[in-house]
Amino acid sequence: MKLIGNIQDIKYNRENRNAGVELHISKVEYITHKKDGRFFQPFDLEVELEEPIVITGDRLSRIQNKQLEEGEYEFEVYDLEDDEYVLNPDKELSLTITYDFDTDITILSELYYTETVSNEEFKELKAQHIKQKKQQQKGRGKKGR
Repeated sequence: MKLIGNIQDIKYNRENRNAGVELHISKVEYITHKKDGRFFQPFDLEVELEEPIVITGDRLSRIQNKQLEEGEYEFEVYDLEDDEYVLNPDKELSLTITYDFDTDITILSELYYTETVSNEEFKELKAQHIKQKKQQQKGRGKKGR
């Protein structure tokens, strides 16, 4: 995870001028809802990405939430479709920043990015994730011999 630019420039409305702010996201949590007995339950899969997802500030708008602590932010995420920004309610982004007064630097300390997907997509993602883990474990076993 990496932050480039000033995340505090992003306000409650999406603006094109925030394109200079970049978030490099290396971990995604995929969520789906499956029926478990009588009720729908959330199931999640956390995936470490080889190539980070880059979301620019022009695709974000801050969510007004008075319950957040200082330095905590929640954002709505927009997709760019045919040169038009469309709010994607299935994507959520929240992050925490801290300010180091000694070095005069803002530090991104936590980043939480989720995407809600269909059951079919979730099954495919989980299968890919398991396949990648098996390949990584195969490579590790041979090094020790």
